Amino acid sequence: MKKLLIASTALVATAGMASADITISGHAAAGIYSGLGNADAVTVAVAEVAAVPGNAGTAAVPTSAETFSGDGIYSNAGVDFTMTGATDNGISFSASVNIDAGMEVDTGDFELDGKDGGTAGLGSVSMSGTFGTLTFDDGGIENLYSDGLTNADVSYATTIGAVALTVAHDTAAATGSANSVSAGYSASGMAFTLTASEATAGTSTKLAVAYALNDTVSLSGKTDQAAGAESVQTIGAKTTLNGVSVSVESANNSTWDVDLGYTAGGFALTYGVDETDGWTATATSALGGGATFAAGVDSNDSMYAGVSFAF
Repeated sequence: MKKLLIASTALVATAGMASADITISGHAAAGIYSGLGNADAVTVAVAEVAAVPGNAGTAAVPTSAETFSGDGIYSNAGVDFTMTGATDNGISFSASVNIDAGMEVDTGDFELDGKDGGTAGLGSVSMSGTFGTLTFDDGGIENLYSDGLTNADVSYATTIGAVALTVAHDTAAATGSANSVSAGYSASGMAFTLTASEATAGTSTKLAVAYALNDTVSLSGKTDQAAGAESVQTIGAKTTLNGVSVSVESANNSTWDVDLGYTAGGFALTYGVDETDGWTATATSALGGGATFAAGVDSNDSMYAGVSFAF
């Protein structure tokens, strides 16, 4: 991404501030879509399952099913302002502000995000030094155990010996569900990651290990114990050779995924399928000058095709 550095903003603001820079970057996208999932609004279509014949007293059971968009076009643009600096005593700090407008789609999840109002949004504000990194972002820090849980407002990351440690806290959460933590350790080609989060039903934990067998093959495994649910164990393997990648993953709850990929120059193809026979296929191509073409289809008859730009 090309970034425009405004020279006039590189200045000495106070005696305690060594320098401050403002970087401006932009992005835009446009294309067509059909049958995308309605993600952000979590809109569902409510259907009823008829009562079971012969079972007196049974009633129709309401169930929920995802709804999909119609056909349409999307176009959006945005500007991001990133401000960085450092104090004389070695503390680095940063903050960001973004303005986005237009219809947006999530190409990674085949979802229609909807219209962005064009208002300015404040990103994270962080401070880093020998003490670690302290980040503030009201409701904008993902739960370290699962992005499906409530976001946090403040996080602290540091390194203790060979262990990378991060703690996140949600100031608005109820007692017993406000904190999540992540700890990582790497040695001899193996990487261990432990994540945990408080929840009203108890504590959820996940332990993952990854091992690079050689330059082309890696193995992985994890055990996931969500609060109030059965523990799930997953194993996986990935290999990449001459631009071709194959990734497989299987769990003891009868779920599995197979992903294939191919890259050559600025062109990439992906195909993935899971135990439900649900599949996705995508293609991307770098057009040069910060422009990229992307298209995708999936088993729900969802599709998108368009061009994105980075300025």
